[in-house]
Amino acid sequence: MEQQLSKFIEYLEQVRKSSRNTILSYKRDLEKFSVYLKKQGITDLDRVNETTLNSYILLMEKENFAASTISRNIAALKAFFEYLIHYEGRISNPAGKLKAPKIEKRAPEVLTVEEVTRLLEQPAGRNNKELRDKAMLELMYATGIRVSELVSLTVDDVNVQAGYIRCAERGKERIIPIGSVARVSMRQYLKQARSAMLSDSSSHILFTNCSGQPMSRQGFWKILKQYAVKAGIEADITPHTLRHSFAAHLIENGADLRSVQEMLGHSDISTTQIYLKMNPGKIRDIYSNTHPRA
Repeated sequence: MEQQLSKFIEYLEQVRKSSRNTILSYKRDLEKFSVYLKKQGITDLDRVNETTLNSYILLMEKENFAASTISRNIAALKAFFEYLIHYEGRISNPAGKLKAPKIEKRAPEVLTVEEVTRLLEQPAGRNNKELRDKAMLELMYATGIRVSELVSLTVDDVNVQAGYIRCAERGKERIIPIGSVARVSMRQYLKQARSAMLSDSSSHILFTNCSGQPMSRQGFWKILKQYAVKAGIEADITPHTLRHSFAAHLIENGADLRSVQEMLGHSDISTTQIYLKMNPGKIRDIYSNTHPRA
């Protein structure tokens, strides 16, 4: 299976243009499946059938894997066997009838405006690192971009003067405005800190770590955690918490769903609607303000 898996990963990268997170997740899940097959004495993928896959899923359920983890594994198996059919000449698809377990959608963790303010005030800008940290935090809250998008930004993606950033992921590009506070932080970072932190002066990467190399997702996560503790925020926040807070606060203050959807880069507006459901009072306000006979 190793050879087919290697080709499948190459297909995800070069043909499907899948995100790095998807590729890493599918690779990890399918490697675990490969280990399972070896323990069952199965060395030929042609011997894998529906019973094999159902037994594997049942094992994960018995071992109390989260429904989201099982769903991701099923998605990986489906994509892998579909690839084998279209590109490797396999005839049957044993994963075709697999059904993902129902996942209870929980409201995302959102910070209050006061908590966000405390968080963003933590890096005081006393040195290059704090100038960089403040710029990153302000930019994330100002735009709602994903952490993968943040660490992939280049200086050419940011127009501080005009007040917007250009964000591209998986071949889709969107333009997101940035507010005056984030623009001030970005301007200070670009003017005073970035060039001093770079290890390669010719690099176009926007944010670097303290070694002058591109900032990683894990690196930003650690920075966020440290400032959350300093700010006295008890919630176990992640970089995505800032994205959720960005969207929820916009909608609370009257932004329309379509605009928020476009800024977040959601392909389906139903994904954006979860932020409206978090505030039932907002629905009543919209009704009262817009219905002609309210």
